[in-house]
Amino acid sequence: MAKTIVSDLDLNDKKVLMRLDFNVPITADGKVGDDNRMVAALPTIKYVIEHHGKAIIFAHLGRIKTEEDKKGKSLKPVAAHLSKLLNQPVTFVPVTEGKQLEDAINNLKDGDVLLVQNTRYEDVVDGKNVKRESGNDPKLGQYWASLGDCFVNDAFGTAHRNHASNVGISKAMEAAGKPVAGGFLMEKEIKYLGDAVKNPRRPFVAILGGAKVSDKIGVIDNLLSKVDKIIIGGGMAYTFYAAKGIKIGKSLVEKDKIDVAKKILDKGGDKIVLPTDSVVADKFANDADHKTVKGDIPDGMMALDIGPDSIKTFENVLKSAKTVVWNGPMGVFEMPNYAKGTLAVGKFLGTLKDATTIVGGGDSTSAVKQLGVADKLTHISTGGGASLQYLEGKTLPGIAAISDK
Repeated sequence: MAKTIVSDLDLNDKKVLMRLDFNVPITADGKVGDDNRMVAALPTIKYVIEHHGKAIIFAHLGRIKTEEDKKGKSLKPVAAHLSKLLNQPVTFVPVTEGKQLEDAINNLKDGDVLLVQNTRYEDVVDGKNVKRESGNDPKLGQYWASLGDCFVNDAFGTAHRNHASNVGISKAMEAAGKPVAGGFLMEKEIKYLGDAVKNPRRPFVAILGGAKVSDKIGVIDNLLSKVDKIIIGGGMAYTFYAAKGIKIGKSLVEKDKIDVAKKILDKGGDKIVLPTDSVVADKFANDADHKTVKGDIPDGMMALDIGPDSIKTFENVLKSAKTVVWNGPMGVFEMPNYAKGTLAVGKFLGTLKDATTIVGGGDSTSAVKQLGVADKLTHISTGGGASLQYLEGKTLPGIAAISDK
């Protein structure tokens, strides 16, 4: 069933509560270091402003477990940056509840924007770790819901979290007979990730990388029955090497997952495509002695990237694909000598014509942006954990809580 979207609502003169993903890095001098998530939310914010709503934004920043954690986690610099992006004032309220917040909201005019302090400040109250936000305290959700006339959730990055600022507000709004909608970013994520899994154009190829098999077991298991091929790279590939009896030297391996990898290989058969060669080094360092080897990895060496033969193998699989989902790097992307595999995959995806290409995960996203091919891809997901759980076929609480059309 399709979800209600912000464009389905009457926003005129309404107090529009919005949950956005502003969990962005803050530099040592108190500035926003990377505003990609904020830029992704602009279409929804601008739609509310242009339709004469009062935008009241909730967001979190980092994790708060102690009072000390609150230092450096204020959303004040985010408000200043958002003001520049929107080219209009943004009122920042340094509290999450109480008269100061209520008065600021009541003073808003149509088209105004207000940012509430970090919702996770509610996880620590009077020095105690009470997890009101991350534990979805119903009273907190009800209080926040009482501040507005409707709720728009555009934070896909937290859709896998059952928190007061997404699920709690949604439930309280619905109980009060007030509308709950998704934003345009949420709509896009549901469309592209959902369609990729449920109704892909074929051939459908998934590329999974990263360090650990354990992080992606659920995704692999769910996708095996849906894809035509799964390309596996990154550190996780060497647990599969071990499962096949290929020597892995000092490479990363999850010994307790070798049996799981064997079962996946048996179930997947020729759907699973592993690296055919590896860039190996004698230590985990960019300046280490390194070389390319096929098959067995020598004792005392560790695999840190896929090699040129693997790149060609992967490109041959990808060249006819009509749907591609990519999550996770092919090697140690943060070290230039072992970033070539990840960059080659990103570059090749940018050349695919008439294909739906979806990228998620921090390193994969960084790669396509570094290469300047981001605008040639169909969709770049803003959710790390959320996109993985969606690809696993799980119901995400933040999406489930949005009203059906």
